[in-house]
Amino acid sequence: MLGAALREQVCQANRELPTLGLVTLTWGNVSGFDSDQGWVAIKPSGVPYGELRPADIVLLDLEGRVLDGELRPSTDTPAHLVLYRAWGGATEKVGGICHTHSELATAFAQARMELPCFGTTHADHFDGPVPLTRQLRPEEVASGYEAATGQVLVERFAGSPAMSPRRIPAALVPGHGPFTWGADAAAALNHAVALEAVAKIAHAQLALGRAIELEEFLRAKHQQRKHGRDAYYGQIR
Repeated sequence: MLGAALREQVCQANRELPTLGLVTLTWGNVSGFDSDQGWVAIKPSGVPYGELRPADIVLLDLEGRVLDGELRPSTDTPAHLVLYRAWGGATEKVGGICHTHSELATAFAQARMELPCFGTTHADHFDGPVPLTRQLRPEEVASGYEAATGQVLVERFAGSPAMSPRRIPAALVPGHGPFTWGADAAAALNHAVALEAVAKIAHAQLALGRAIELEEFLRAKHQQRKHGRDAYYGQIR
């Protein structure tokens, strides 16, 4: 099977979405990217997660041409392809994307609110607020909705070193929901779990009427000890 290892990983990540409480029905998808081969593997559209097999995962090139697979790819495929074309190279090294409609992260997106960095739990995963993209324009929706969704994500991170997709591997699309990404499909899924968890904490904090953002020195410390050049979280392998 062409791209067997990549399709196996993507299949496993998609099968975990309902187990982790990130999706209802089939409201979400995970993809993976092999930058050496130029292959993108993504969930087929509308197929229940529990029924997925590696052979069901659709393999495409970066232009969206199907290389292997009998099923139609996810309707969100154009958005994933835009992100891989922008961020799948040597600089950002994005090799996996996860899109869900997880409850609290989606609530922030529908409320048109970025997700503030209120605490160290957030800072461990996201180096600052999780940003909100601009809303799509009517003509963008009419002429290529899914690709335009990818474009507004790329646009949100463009031109600012502080807004690197590697430092903040998530964003919210207004009225729609969250996207996360990472080095591979498993990492993108992990960031989706973290995003929903910190969204729940933020929602509870806002309900208490205490919108206090984390101090910059604490945010930086938690990012650096886990992701910095001299990181010391976890084990040396």
